[in-house]
Amino acid sequence: MTWRWSVCVFALDVLFCLFYGVLTFKDQSVSLNGKWSLSNSNGSLILPADVPGCVHTALQKRGYIQDPYFRFNDLSYRWIAFDNWTYTTTFNVPGELKSRQKILLVFDGVDTVASVSLNALILGGTDNMFRRYDFSVRELLTDGDNVLKVTLFSPVVYASERSEAHSSYTVPPECPPDVQKGECHVNFIRKEQSSFSWDWGPSFPTMGLWKEVRLEGFDVIQLIQVSPVPLYNSSLSQWMLQVELLVDAVQTTDGNITLSIPELNSEETFTVRFPTGRSGISFTLNINTSSDVNLWWPNGHGDRPFHLLTISCLQDEFMILNTETKVYFRTVELVQEPIPDSTGLSFYFRINGKPIFLKGSNWIPAHSFQDRVTPAVLRNLLQSAVDANMNALRVWGGGVYEQDLFYSICDEMGIMVWQDFMFACAMYPTEDDFIQTVREEVIQQVQRLKSHPSIIVWSGNNENEAALATNWFNIPSSQRLLYLKDYVTLYVYNIRAIVQEEDQSRPFLVSSPTNGAESEQEGWVAENPYDLRFGDTHFYSYTSDCWDWTAFPRTRFASEYGFQSWPSFSTLQAVSVEEDWNVTSHFFSHRQHHEDGNQQMLQQAALHFHLPNSTDPLKSFTDTLYLTQVMQAQCVKAQTEFYRRSQSEIIEGEGHTMGALYWQLNDIWQAPSWSSIEFGGKWKMLHYFAQNFFAPVLPVGFEDGGTLFIYAVSDLSDLKLQAVMTMYSWSDLDPVCALQSDPLLVSAGSAALIYKHNVDALLAGCGNCTQFTCLLTFHLQDSSGQQGPTNHHFLSSPNVADGLQSPNITAKVQQDEAGYSVTLNTAAVAPFVWLDVGKIPGRFSSNGFLMVTRNMTVSFTAWRPTSVAELSDSLTVTSLGDIY
Repeated sequence: MTWRWSVCVFALDVLFCLFYGVLTFKDQSVSLNGKWSLSNSNGSLILPADVPGCVHTALQKRGYIQDPYFRFNDLSYRWIAFDNWTYTTTFNVPGELKSRQKILLVFDGVDTVASVSLNALILGGTDNMFRRYDFSVRELLTDGDNVLKVTLFSPVVYASERSEAHSSYTVPPECPPDVQKGECHVNFIRKEQSSFSWDWGPSFPTMGLWKEVRLEGFDVIQLIQVSPVPLYNSSLSQWMLQVELLVDAVQTTDGNITLSIPELNSEETFTVRFPTGRSGISFTLNINTSSDVNLWWPNGHGDRPFHLLTISCLQDEFMILNTETKVYFRTVELVQEPIPDSTGLSFYFRINGKPIFLKGSNWIPAHSFQDRVTPAVLRNLLQSAVDANMNALRVWGGGVYEQDLFYSICDEMGIMVWQDFMFACAMYPTEDDFIQTVREEVIQQVQRLKSHPSIIVWSGNNENEAALATNWFNIPSSQRLLYLKDYVTLYVYNIRAIVQEEDQSRPFLVSSPTNGAESEQEGWVAENPYDLRFGDTHFYSYTSDCWDWTAFPRTRFASEYGFQSWPSFSTLQAVSVEEDWNVTSHFFSHRQHHEDGNQQMLQQAALHFHLPNSTDPLKSFTDTLYLTQVMQAQCVKAQTEFYRRSQSEIIEGEGHTMGALYWQLNDIWQAPSWSSIEFGGKWKMLHYFAQNFFAPVLPVGFEDGGTLFIYAVSDLSDLKLQAVMTMYSWSDLDPVCALQSDPLLVSAGSAALIYKHNVDALLAGCGNCTQFTCLLTFHLQDSSGQQGPTNHHFLSSPNVADGLQSPNITAKVQQDEAGYSVTLNTAAVAPFVWLDVGKIPGRFSSNGFLMVTRNMTVSFTAWRPTSVAELSDSLTVTSLGDIY
């Protein structure tokens, strides 16, 4: 017979509940989120403000400012970040909470430098956006109204004052390039580094209470953080679960902790003593070796099951702690070992013992104002990554440590995360107070995040090793050792030391790019951090021909590379007016934060395409936007395919490439950038291309010395594949000829040459084809049919192609039980066919494609209710032949 009952009892001012015959202490939390009052330093502005939130969004919501992203408002609203602002709220404390033995006022995130007072008494200050702050307030709370004030000081002024106080030597860079229109000395303040501007984003140095605020009361013990981390003992073939509890005890407390995973028949009880105050304590639960542990796998490589861990603590008959959390089991190794035929080391990740090629991009903050990064925004962007066959994202070190939901979704979707710490493109000070706040930041973030299986590597910073090694900031050679000492102090003696103590389950890299183990051997800053025989590489080249694969680095791991494009017209319309819709407008140059970026895009496009020449200014503008997206998609396609086909080759010591993370996935505002997804979630042509070039099975074609090569890439399994090729004339939709290779066994996780043929001989065998009159499509197939996408290879640049013409494409929108579809009809071969439905949010099943059949149907998934009529009215279809 089972019995289940609960009774809540008040006794000796302690609230406890009886569950299953056990007395349970109950903690209480009261949210202080909601409407606060916000005022500036002289009291001329007083307005309601939401918490969580920031000053900019509060001002906009109450009509004091327009959309900060509209036109030139990033400059018009600079004054906001130069003022001081005070958040104020008045609250009453429930009697149940007031009776608790200890009450904490908790701020999950304060942006950034602030003084906190309660009932006119100063509680303390904050100086780090990335830390949780709490204050003991039980004795300060009254039975009536309590007044809480948080005064935020100008981050721009603070950073400048800190820089000025650091008078012994400069800490570069002092200011961003003029083209970024930003603020100075961001490296002196622990906040989002890109909030002072970046080459893809505006300067909005935010202030606010950007995360939750609450009161927490408890009588015995409070669980602040639980961090379960699975570890695998290969010599014993046994899983162990390391469980770390961060607790706050009112007084020294003895008890018995029980850890249990019922699914795995694993349970252990430990005697424990919690000292007064805050402490961390670790336990190890040995997993029953007779139980089958379900493993977490990256997207495309398996499922992502979890097990439930229950944690309870009894003190005599009192349950003083009881919680439940998910546990994902997986191992990760960063393999850096000698490679045959190379003087360097490998650099790849092994998940659950399996080498995995990382396919993905780099993540930047999704909005300048973090309170506008909603769960829907996160899920849409991360789902878009998965839908493009990505399995990895790098959370870049100039933004923020993302919110819990981001990592939970990555866990769920199988997106591996390369997690930078928030230091980027700068040297940093090493005064004691700066180091201490960074240490607490790192401890808190590692404890918060280390239970997520999606995070596979920590990285200390973005590009700071390279900046120091290659002297970005023109540091005199006589001072180099001083900056090197600061670098090692911050990233090695502090950040690395903390990570190694807090988390033994995943690797740590000091920087990216880095030579990894080789950089360590060279004293943490390699002479050449871009050495292709080691570590990871960041590579950008805007003036060389992006179709020329010989210019790409045959790196071990490509963690950044890319090209800019402009977003679509509908995205820009929301923040511009008609006079801005011209490539010579002030808006067009103002929005570009990368030096010579607009010129570089057009120069790169002109290598292979005719530039738009319409006499209609608006058409010329929209055609230019379109062409920059064509250029970007084709450039990143060429580079990514090069990296994927290089995974199984070593040529002159270089190669064995095991990762391709292009820069960048998402946008922070409506502007030209390297992103594949526009601000608002709309896919650029590049993201549609990524669906194909990140496909699990992929054919890659290229020329070398007059010979055509086709490689087959397989992520998942051994496949017996052959290449099927079709030659088309630019002037005719009927194929000229078709060929196929002999079948070849392609091993899982490899790339293999499957076809090789002299181009002139190939053309001679296909009627009257020349490199100017014909183009090639090709795909892979096995005995069951086509495997992977159909690819294309242009035998000449489209700007010298003979026979390319306007295809006169017609389109019809339909709806059935499966949703919306668009059926296209073309009169000619049409490259880069682009469907756009303006402001209707959603995505097509395919876009930016080469159309070599007279009819084609694509589906459209709408992200809000729409209709055939609305889609038909909004739909435009553009191909390369339509812009000349």
